[in-house]
Amino acid sequence: MEGSDLRQWDELIPDALGLIFNNLSFQEVLTVVPRVCKSWGKAVAGPYCWQEIDIEEWSNHSEPENIHQMLRMLIMRSAGSLRKLCVSGLLDDNVFSFIAENAHSLHTLKLPRSGIGNSVVEQVAGKLCTITFLDLSYCGKIGACGLEAIGKNCKSLAGLRRNMHPLDLDGKISQNDEALAIAATMPKLKHLEMAYLLIDTTSALEIICNCPELEFLDLRGCWDVKLDDKYLKEKFHKLKVLGPHVLDHYERRDWEDCSDYSDSFYDYESLDGIWDDDERMEGLELRFYQEFDDDSGFGWPPSP
Repeated sequence: MEGSDLRQWDELIPDALGLIFNNLSFQEVLTVVPRVCKSWGKAVAGPYCWQEIDIEEWSNHSEPENIHQMLRMLIMRSAGSLRKLCVSGLLDDNVFSFIAENAHSLHTLKLPRSGIGNSVVEQVAGKLCTITFLDLSYCGKIGACGLEAIGKNCKSLAGLRRNMHPLDLDGKISQNDEALAIAATMPKLKHLEMAYLLIDTTSALEIICNCPELEFLDLRGCWDVKLDDKYLKEKFHKLKVLGPHVLDHYERRDWEDCSDYSDSFYDYESLDGIWDDDERMEGLELRFYQEFDDDSGFGWPPSP
C-alpha cells in the first residue's frame, strides 16, 4: 500500500521470521520456506528456526544415515541456541557426542529407540548438565551405569521417561539396579515413567522415598511392584501412581509402525550431495517418488 508504514514480509528481521516459521511443520520450514525469497531462506539457514528441533516423527521412518546427517546439519544451524531436541532411532555414538558438544542451552532431550550405550553416556553426561527432561525409552543398551552418570551430572533433571517394550526385556531377570540408580542420583524428579521395567516393590519405594518432589510415577506393567495405596496417600499425598496393572494390552502394532523405517516413503537417492554445505539451502530437497499421492507418507509438500 502506497505511503503505508507496514513492513513487507521479506523485510522482517530474522528472529521475527523464526518465531513465525515455528508455527509451520518441520517439512515446510525445510523445503518450502527457503524457496519463497532470499531473506526467508537466510532466516531458515540461521539459528532462529532451530532452537527447538523435533524430527521424531520423520526419523521414525528414515534410514539411520539420513537421521545422523540431518541432525548434524540442523544442530550446526542452531549455533549453540538449541533448547529442545527430539529424534528417534539414534544409532551413532559420535552423533550423540556431537549433540552433547552443542548442548550448552539444551533443556529437553528425547532420544527414544536409540542404540547408544552406557559407555558414551558416561563419557558425555557432564556436557548435558542443563537438561531438565530426558526421554530414554526403549533404549536397550543403556542401563544403570548410564542412568547413574546422567543423575550425577544433570542436577536439574525434573522429568525422566524410561519406558520399555516387553519384547526388549526378553532374557532379562531384573532392572532393579536402574531403579536404585535413579533413586540415588535424581532427587529432583517430578515426573518419572518406568512402564514395563523389571523392578520390584523395594526398588519402587526407594525411588518414592528418595525423590520427595515426585508428582507422577508410571509403573504400568511393573508386575512385581505391590504398593499400599493407603500408605501412599498418607505419606505421599501429592504423588499420583499409574499402574502397575493396565486395563488394555500393550499396542505392539504401534511399536512396530514406529520402529521400522520404510524406504518407500522417500527417494533417498535425491539426498545425495545435499549435506556437503550446511549453509546452502538451495541444495536441500527432500523429494517423494512421483508415483505416490500428495497425501502419502508424512504429507511433505512438493517442491514449488
